Amino acid sequence: MPKKPALIPRFNSEADEAEWWDAHPEAAVDIMKHAVKSGKARRAVPLKAVTMRLPVPDIEAAQELAARKRLPYQTYIKMLLHEALEKARRSA
Repeated sequence: MPKKPALIPRFNSEADEAEWWDAHPEAAVDIMKHAVKSGKARRAVPLKAVTMRLPVPDIEAAQELAARKRLPYQTYIKMLLHEALEKARRSA
């Protein structure tokens, strides 16, 4: 019988939730595996690979900040770009 994904408790605060996820990293993996097997995991937006030349200090800063957040630096740069584009769209 397939294993069901972890039950996620209700949290009183964002700090409580972060602490729980830090203590149960396998829960996210189980949830994603279950979603993939059930066909519910899909990428909402298609991706396209691009090549950009960025200043080395900017890349180093992104790597340092991403490491603090425990994220891959390219993911972090993508998040920053997305946030900046959304902000620009709202103000346009």
